[in-house]
Parts: sequence; C-alpha cells; structure tokens
Amino acid sequence: MKKILLVVLLLLLAPKISNAVSAEAYVVMDYDTGRILSSKNPEKEKLIASTTKIMTCIIALEKGDLTSVRKVGEEVLKAYGSAIYLSLNEEITLKDLLYGLMLRSGNDAAIEIAYHISGSMEDFVALMNQKAYKLGMTNTKFLNNHGLEEQDGQGNTSTAKDMAILMRYALQNETFREIIATQSYTAKTSGKTYVWKNKNKLLSTYEYNIGGKTGFTEKARRTLVTASKKDEKTCIVVTLNDGNDFEDHKALCESVFNEYERVLLVDKESLNLDIENPEKYYIENDLYALLKEEEKENIKIEYKMNNTENEEAGVVEVYLNGELLTKTKIYQKERTPATKENFFTRFFRWLFGW
Repeated sequence: MKKILLVVLLLLLAPKISNAVSAEAYVVMDYDTGRILSSKNPEKEKLIASTTKIMTCIIALEKGDLTSVRKVGEEVLKAYGSAIYLSLNEEITLKDLLYGLMLRSGNDAAIEIAYHISGSMEDFVALMNQKAYKLGMTNTKFLNNHGLEEQDGQGNTSTAKDMAILMRYALQNETFREIIATQSYTAKTSGKTYVWKNKNKLLSTYEYNIGGKTGFTEKARRTLVTASKKDEKTCIVVTLNDGNDFEDHKALCESVFNEYERVLLVDKESLNLDIENPEKYYIENDLYALLKEEEKENIKIEYKMNNTENEEAGVVEVYLNGELLTKTKIYQKERTPATKENFFTRFFRWLFGW
C-alpha cells in the first residue's frame, strides 16, 4: 500500500518537475503593461549573445531607409561566427540585411548595418546604449552590435528584465514584427540569391509564437527572447543560459494563457471622468492587462487632471495591489484659442489699469 501511495505521489509531482525552467535567469512579461508575471534572477547581469541583434534591428529600422543599398566594404572581412556570407563589394538593401540579421543571425550583416547607419561600429554602439538608457534598461551595456565576445573576453551584458523591456518596445514596430514572424525569406543582391530559414524553431513548432531571436556563444550559452499570442493575450519570454529554451518558452507561455485573462481596464470610448464636459477629453488607446481571477478585485483606477489648458490634460493611472500597473495620458480634443489683444487694447489696459 505504501509503495502504491509513493508511486501516485511521484506521478502527481512529475509534471511540476518536468515543467521546471532550466534557465539561469528568466522573465515572463505581459506585453500590454510591461508587468513581470514570473521570473528567476530577473536582474542578474549575463552575457546575451545574439539576442543583442534585437537592439541592432530596431535602431536600424528607426534610423535607416529600408530601400537604401549598402555596398559591402572591407569591414566585413572581420566577421566570424554565424553569417549570411556576404561578399566584398556586393550590393544589398538594408531590408535584406535586416532579414539576414534576424533570421540567420548574420554577424556580417550586423557589421554592414552598423557601417551603413553610422559609419562605424563605435558610433552605432553609442546609439544602442543611448536607446537602452532611454528605455530604462539600467543593467545593460553594449560593446558591439552582433553579440560575440570581444578579444578580451568581454561581451554585451544585460538582464532578463532589460531584454524583456527591449522586446516589448521593439514589438511596437510593425516592420520588426513582420521580420521576426517570417519563417523563410528570399533575398536577391547584385550578385547572389539567398534563401534564409528562421533559426527560431518555435515559429514552426508552437502555433502561438509570433517571433523572437536566438543566441549562443560558448560563454553565454543559449539565450532566447520570444513573444507569443493567443486569444489577444501576448506574453514575452526571455531566458538566459538555458539548455532547454524552446520547451521552456512554450511551457511558460502556456501557463500564462491558462492562468490569466486579458481584462479591459479603461475603455477609450467611455472615460469615467467626474468633471465638467468629460466629452472634451480622450485617451489614444484602451488599457488592458493580463490578470488572474483573484487579482481583478484589487484593481484601482485614478484620473488625475491638470488645472491648465494644455493639450495634455491629465493622466489615467491603474494600480494593482497599490502598485502602478499601467498609465496613459489624457488629451483635450479642442482647446479654446486665447484671444490676441491688439496694440491699443494693451496700451489702454496699461494706461488705465484695466
């Protein structure tokens, strides 16, 4: 009897053991709010390998022209590791370079992107670090735009939390989303035709995956950043040093999809403003959040209005258990223009103290 009970207990525990995340550090984030739903060592600084290229891609998308053509220079000869095998003097569009960067993790593509956008690796990396600072990636430092360690062994470092912040920002760019969601891409340059298949296996093995970026070096081990969407619920997963990353990402997303509901917190069509003429004000987008059933009753919404005639009239803040969950600005639809007084009116006002 005792043996039977022991077997039953082991069977009950087996799913929990098998579903344990093997990553040294990970984060699961709600795309709508940026809230961390689960994590392990979220702020531990680690080498991030080729997940670096998420930042490379978004900088290029924001600074460059996709139709512009790059003539491959001698700097490409410095490339090693994963590559799309560009040739010296080959002409290729920035768009094709970005697909080679994100689908095949081409380090040669990364180098050419840096020189095309900024003229040097150093200047491009400066843009990367500036963007990281602006996004609040407080524990991130980039040394290059491809993710390989430098000759002195130093490499790009970040945290699971910071990389989730970056992915959430990048997903707001429609072209970025199109690139990472592409399973196969054909590029024609001045001298070659390339066919690239995406290294992110989840695109073909997990129906809810909408894209991501893989990474690996001997020192960093396996790194992976992905996003998945089911029933309008979108979660971001980052794993650092994880030998079972694809399965872990799938399991973590399934937990979110099963345990959380996407809840409409603030409807942009019906703001609950307790002020005069509430119809004069609006927000740009609905506010949503992934919440567990028991969390719904702990939501508090506050409307804070400015006592000014500025276009930005206030802010909506949503709190969960007393902590800020998400917020957005309130705008005024129409402002009454100030009447401009003529010279004589101003003169008599000054003279007689009107």
